[in-house]
Amino acid sequence: MTGVELPRNSVRTGDYNTNFIEAGKGEPLILIHGGGAGADARGNWKGSLPLFAESGFRVIAYDMVGFGDSDAPDPANFTYDQDARITQLIAFLDALGLERANIVGNSMGGATALGVAMRRPERLKKLVLMGSAGLSHQTTGALSAILNYDFTVPGMQRVIEALTHSDYSPPPEFVAYRHALSVRPNVQAAYKAIMGTIKAAGGLFYPEEDVARVKVETLVVNGKDDKVVPMSEGYRFLELLENSTGCFLPRCGHWAMIEHPQLFAEITSFFLKRS
Repeated sequence: MTGVELPRNSVRTGDYNTNFIEAGKGEPLILIHGGGAGADARGNWKGSLPLFAESGFRVIAYDMVGFGDSDAPDPANFTYDQDARITQLIAFLDALGLERANIVGNSMGGATALGVAMRRPERLKKLVLMGSAGLSHQTTGALSAILNYDFTVPGMQRVIEALTHSDYSPPPEFVAYRHALSVRPNVQAAYKAIMGTIKAAGGLFYPEEDVARVKVETLVVNGKDDKVVPMSEGYRFLELLENSTGCFLPRCGHWAMIEHPQLFAEITSFFLKRS
């Protein structure tokens, strides 16, 4: 695994530990990865995290519960739903002593950040939703590779293809890294539980009237070629969120921070710094 290599840290969040990496000094910026198989803070944010740090932020990327090096409680005793991820993020801010932070969330991470904006709006300074879940009632198409991941290397390749633009070619070590994370027994059990919850609900979404109540200043970023969260959902976020700005990137799928790290960091940093 190439790229930024930062020491792993851990804090207690409720009944389990949350792993995170951080770099830089300045205003706190929390980065939340998505919910695809093998996702974690290091792999998903390695290209853009140092760029945010260079822009003057204290950048903190954490592993959601059940992913990466965070604990993955036994699904027999833990409910892997959106409420659990929202609760984790609030507990994580508390554990780090952060009363308020900028938060960037991709996909499931975006839905998690949005959930905190609904429940505890005073904890956010600004919000960035990048290819964010939260409106989708669909579990078909490109999502099938993610929902029905089979824990094989070809299956991981299908996941990455579903999440990226057709021009993107993942380095072999990236595929191997994500696959190795995904087949850890506890992570594998957690992933099955997470995807099972989404399938049972018919998607990962909030009532639109709840989304519309969010007033925090928000940047909505969408890849024009996102097969998981299409542009129509990005537009709908803009319609629902009163204080929102939109940016739609060409030749970009679901992973702007991986496919276009420099551009994503520049756009996001500008938004976060403007008064």
